Amino acid sequence: MSQKIFCPNPNCPLYRVDEGDIVKFGSYQAKDGKRWRYRCNSCGETFSERALTGLYGLHADQRKVDKVISKIKKGVSLRQISRDFGIKLDTVRYWRDRFLKQGMIETMKGKKYNRQVLKRKSILRGSDESRSEGERGQSKMKLDATSKEVLDRAKADEIKFILLQFTDILGMIKCVTIPVERLQDVLEKGLWFDGSSIQGFVRICESDMILRPDPLTYQVIPWKVEGRKSARFICDVHTPDGKPFEGDPRSILKKVLAEAGKMGYVFNTGPEVEFYLFKKENGNITTVPHDIGGYFDYPARDFASEVREDIIFALEAMGMISDMSHHEVGPGQHEVDVRYSDALSSADNTITLKYVIKSIASQHGLYASFMPKPLFGEAGSGMHVHQSLFDKKGKNLFFDAKDKYKLSDLAYSYLAGQLAHAKALTAIVAPTVNSYKRLVSGYEAPVYICWGQVNRSALIRIPRYSQGREQSTRMELRCPDPSCNPYLAFAAMLKTGLEGIKNKMEPPKPVEEDVYKLDSAQLRDRKIDMLPFSIKRAIEELSRDNLIKEALGKHTFDNFYEAKSAEFDDYRMQITPWELDKYLEAL
Repeated sequence: MSQKIFCPNPNCPLYRVDEGDIVKFGSYQAKDGKRWRYRCNSCGETFSERALTGLYGLHADQRKVDKVISKIKKGVSLRQISRDFGIKLDTVRYWRDRFLKQGMIETMKGKKYNRQVLKRKSILRGSDESRSEGERGQSKMKLDATSKEVLDRAKADEIKFILLQFTDILGMIKCVTIPVERLQDVLEKGLWFDGSSIQGFVRICESDMILRPDPLTYQVIPWKVEGRKSARFICDVHTPDGKPFEGDPRSILKKVLAEAGKMGYVFNTGPEVEFYLFKKENGNITTVPHDIGGYFDYPARDFASEVREDIIFALEAMGMISDMSHHEVGPGQHEVDVRYSDALSSADNTITLKYVIKSIASQHGLYASFMPKPLFGEAGSGMHVHQSLFDKKGKNLFFDAKDKYKLSDLAYSYLAGQLAHAKALTAIVAPTVNSYKRLVSGYEAPVYICWGQVNRSALIRIPRYSQGREQSTRMELRCPDPSCNPYLAFAAMLKTGLEGIKNKMEPPKPVEEDVYKLDSAQLRDRKIDMLPFSIKRAIEELSRDNLIKEALGKHTFDNFYEAKSAEFDDYRMQITPWELDKYLEAL
């Protein structure tokens, strides 16, 4: 294990990669004598002597760490190592990512690339995901180097097929499959496809589009059988002249992230994705829940615990870390949370998570649905999104130790911006007719535009502060549901928050009591407004919100508005069983 001095700042270009440009910067008195402080001239941060050693924060001796790293190099599974050494799986992952720096590791099936190497090298080259598409395309040599590594990984992983995935404006996952022999050509030149057949893309007369795989999203699909192994890439959509397509949701998010980057901010998100598992009958989907379990129920009542475990195994194999999974309130309802990250990676992870959940559920003879309100009288499925802004050095800008809620002035302005645009924002984060069957009083889904900490009926909740967890300071937007397009949702959320910061907006006073119990007069006195109660009202609010329209761009807004108007018109003309039961015999 390396004992070299390195910079432990995760946002530094020399983060745990080389000795870097580090100089002594004062000293401090420890129990065992004087210790030095250092400064990294690359990022400007100062660190203690212990922070610059290999064992900082491990609470373990070097022999144990060395044994674990040795096992990883031999290809022993992380879960097996966790059991053998009696340490947490997350700890094993952390040690692997921290100390295993070589590009190739031994596995049961021969040598393979260590999954962290590609990301680390991309950071060193300055081609991280937060940069604009134009910046990433400026140096063909850099792209070629990354592409070559991906080609080597695909060969080492014995991949036969490549899945190129992207989303339409409604968040539906689209995919085209190519044989691995075509991968090099597609990485270099992209793949032509007919964009006129994709919701919200282009007209037939403008149909030619290009898929550009993002090399950093390469992942092996773990449930594919030997001999037919597949890997997937998430793609950006370009026009024939090589520019990012204005209707590509991923490019829309990148554009707003670039705006935040110019202001010195890194936008992090952590969505909590809820879903239902339903039984199938003769291959047909039913609305019969897979179990009768409730919130946090134990496996005796929670029949899907094994399904969730298989989902976690698949996510781990695809390079994602699940913070938690559990049974939710409704029968057959579940939640899987993936660790927060920068917004682009988080949106990619959300798309991947939904793909994994549906695939694993199908293997168990079940159907996974992300419909916001599939069952009358039961809890709806949300996608609460935790948000925070960091600076380029990795400091959480939402934190202020002196404030009651531990929020900075910047955080309050961000909060105020989202509250001011909440009505229009709802159209993007709760984009279906069915979404508004979830956003009703009596459940935990928000209806009123307010914020608080202990109040879970609020639109935005501020999780409680824990000593020593300043970096976890965040705010939780509770109206999104999993039917939304995460790229558009995160773009709109960030855009409204940045507007609040630019204008130094101030939020209203917090509301800590149950808003559902306030009468109309109390709501008026406190100036607490309501969210739209239908997708029709929401898109009308969106049509009047120039800020979110600017974030989406004219092309995407026009197509989104048209699609949602048609959806509502189709819905309002239906004759439902409720109407027949209510009126047919009575009238």
